Formats: sequence, C-alpha cells, structure tokens
Amino acid sequence: MYLLGVDIGTSGVKALLMDESGAVVASAGESYPLYTPQPLWAEQEPDDWWRATCTAIRRLLADSGVAAVQVRGVGLSGQMHGSVFLDERGESIRPALLWCDQRTADECAWMTERVGEQVVLQTTLNPVLTGFQAGKILWLRRHEPTNYARVRQVLLPKDFIRYRLTGESATEVSDASGTALFDVPRRDWAYAMMDTLELPREWFPKVYESPEITGRITAQAAQATGLAEGTPVVGGAGDQAAGAVGVGVVQAGRASVSIGTSGVVFAHLEQPQVDSQYRTHTFCHAAPGAWHVMGVMLMAGGALQWYRETFAPDVAFDALVGEAESVPAGAEGLLFAPYLSGERTPYPDPQARGAFVGLTLAHTRAHCTRAVLEGVACGLRDSLEILRGMGVPLQELRLTGGGAKSPLWRRILASVFGQTVHTLQAEEGPAYGVALLAGVGVGVWDSVPEACAATVQLAGTTAPDSEAQRVYDALYPRYRQLYPALKQFWG
Repeated sequence: MYLLGVDIGTSGVKALLMDESGAVVASAGESYPLYTPQPLWAEQEPDDWWRATCTAIRRLLADSGVAAVQVRGVGLSGQMHGSVFLDERGESIRPALLWCDQRTADECAWMTERVGEQVVLQTTLNPVLTGFQAGKILWLRRHEPTNYARVRQVLLPKDFIRYRLTGESATEVSDASGTALFDVPRRDWAYAMMDTLELPREWFPKVYESPEITGRITAQAAQATGLAEGTPVVGGAGDQAAGAVGVGVVQAGRASVSIGTSGVVFAHLEQPQVDSQYRTHTFCHAAPGAWHVMGVMLMAGGALQWYRETFAPDVAFDALVGEAESVPAGAEGLLFAPYLSGERTPYPDPQARGAFVGLTLAHTRAHCTRAVLEGVACGLRDSLEILRGMGVPLQELRLTGGGAKSPLWRRILASVFGQTVHTLQAEEGPAYGVALLAGVGVGVWDSVPEACAATVQLAGTTAPDSEAQRVYDALYPRYRQLYPALKQFWG
C-alpha cells in the first residue's frame, strides 16, 4: 500500500510515493514557466500545472513499478494565494495570478475600506495583502470586466488540480485561510465579507479539514494520470502547512524555518494568536483543531537564485556558496537587503526594493554571496523576533527547504538566530506532508500528530558559533535600519 503526495510549486510540480512506514519509495518532478508580463506581476497557466502533474504521476508510477491500485490515497499541496478563474465549462479564463504578484495594492486598500479594517482583522486575523487571493478577484473585476463576467468558480492552485482529478470544487482550511475571504477562527468562509464586496458566494468551493476525503479520481483523470479510478483525494494543505506537517511541526513548542523561493518561519498554535501589529499571518493549520502563525519573506532562496543567475550563471550553487566560506561573518561590512519582489514580513510593502549597501573596492564576489546568505538570515530573524515577542514557544527550530542543504547557510542561520537548528532525516517538502495527510484520511494513522510521530525523524543539529553570533548580534540592528533608510528611494 502506498500514499501519493503532489505539490504544485512555483517552479514545478513534485510527486512522491511513500509506503506505510513513511519511507519515500520514489519521486518525480516536472517544471513549467513563470510569466512576468510587467514588473512585479507574476502569472502561470493552470493547464501547465495539469500537464506537469499528469506527466509527473505517470513517470512516478512507471519508475517505481507501483501498480495504480496499490495507491490508497492522494494528498495535494500547492503554492498559496493564487487565483484560478474558471468559466461555466470549468476551463481557465486567463493565466492565474500568483502569490508573488504585487499588482493589487489599490484593490486591497479599497477592500479594507469597504469592509472595514477591524472587521477584516477580527474575521481573517490578517490584513488584506497584495499576495492574497481577494485582491486578485477585485483586480479582475476592475481591469478585465469581460473576463470577470465569465467567472463561475475561483480556485486556489492545488484546488484546480483537485478539480481536474475529481470533478469536485473543494478546498481546505489552511489554504483558504490565505484568501482574505476566510473566517480563520471559525474555519469557514467569511460569507458576510463576500456579500459586502458583491462577490458571489457560489464561486467559492466547499471547505474541508485537511485530512478529509474531498473526492475520488474520475475515469477521465485516471486515463490522464495512470491512477486508479475511485482513489480517494484528501483536502491536503497549502504548501507551508503541508511542509510543516512533513517535518512534524504539529505540536506546541515546535517551529520550522523554511528556505525555498520564499522564506517562512512557521510555528504551531493550539489557539488563534496574532501579532499586535499584524506583521505575521495567523492561519488554520492542516492539523484539525489547530492554527499556526508564520512570518513570510518573499525572497529567500529566490534571492540567491537571482544573484547567481545575474552575476555568476556559469557557477554551480555549491561552488558559489563555497566561495563565501572564505569570508568572515559580517562580510566585512557589506549588507544585503533581500527585498527583490516587495516584502511581506515585517514590512507589507509591495514597493520594497533590494540593495547591496556598503560596497568597497575590497569586496569580492565571495563577499557579495555571503552578504546575500546573511541578509536572508536576518530577514528570517525578523519573523522569529516577532514570534518571540508574541510569547509563542520556540523550543525547537526545524530547518527545511533548499537552504537547509548548505552547511554554511545552516551555520549562518543558527548564529544569526542565536539558537540551534535541527535538520530532518528525510526532508521532502510539502508533497511529503500531504502524503501523510492522505494516510490519515484513509485510516493508516488516526491523527496528524500520530502520523508525524510515526514517520518524521531528526537527522542532525547545528549550534550557533559563539564568535559569529557576537558579530551578527551587532550586525542585526544595522540590517534593521536598511528598510527605513532606503524606502525614500522607491517610487
């Protein structure tokens, strides 16, 4: 018996199979393009996600030798906040606007005024941000009225794949929490807000808890993917909640620090809790009856990727980061502001811009690389400091994502945080987490914490370097001055 997890990421889809012990037996990926028709815009074609999903699943089954009937359940994860607009035939009307798209500032301000800021904050536990789905719907109404008139459903990215797999319009609480149209404390749609905004209630799918079965593979989807008709598909989770399940952050005191394209500090909550300045996000967790709080920086690993592609495209990541080993902590006074695509935490500013500050003739490419690594670490510390100020228990930090694979970056992070970080025995990302959720949904495990306890194992720890920590404790206040000092230069 096997469980399938599928993650619809920003750069590609990842599918993996695990057995009943939680061991990954095979995985497959397939990429697709990202379109930026204007600065700060970000779009993808939903049909590209579907084609990539079908290809990845078919290759996964073929390479593993697992028969379709042996796959007992499917879990779905995906990039959060995106908007998929479907017409009356269930076909995509236009490219989806993604989580990192920043075009909706005017619509978000209008929505906040129309609904009332206090109503928004008390209902959704978050301000209306440009990345969230609600502003994208309002943008479509204002700027593409012909397309808006054709809309009959609005889905999140992973839920579009669910629709193609099962024919069911459904979502789950963790992903829906990031739409700015969801009552997070009550774990249901904020229908009164929809009415105030004159958004049809029927456009929005039924909401489930993350391990609940939401539908089954149709005959058409079985033919396209190679899965067996009737295979259950559970709610799954937004990528951050799914990733947290995959690394066992499903109990108080645990938090994860993820370095993918974006950077996320994610902590489990037993009850909803918010930052007094709403600099973090409080959403429903994929574990039923739980919530989570997270700080998000829009460019983390993405900043390093941009840096390499721009300044060292012929150098492998490992070699580039290896050069930074020769540079002392603090990069000899060079600072990097990682705001390459606007920012979210602690500065909800779509106009924020990145910068190198303090360059001299003595600085080399190795210094710049180290400054990027340290700038991202300081940005993640911003979120940790907010959570610490909220009184959220952070006894154990679990490091995940591509950045966790770099020993140097791990040491930098531990020293910037002033706290030991832990890595996982097998860190497979959101796809692993939703495979566990599928296991709960079909009865392999009785609960999400039980599934994590049975499968997730720590691999190692990285403690702060005392001398580097001293340097970073002095550097961090200077880093904190970058945003207010540079903001005057952004148009």
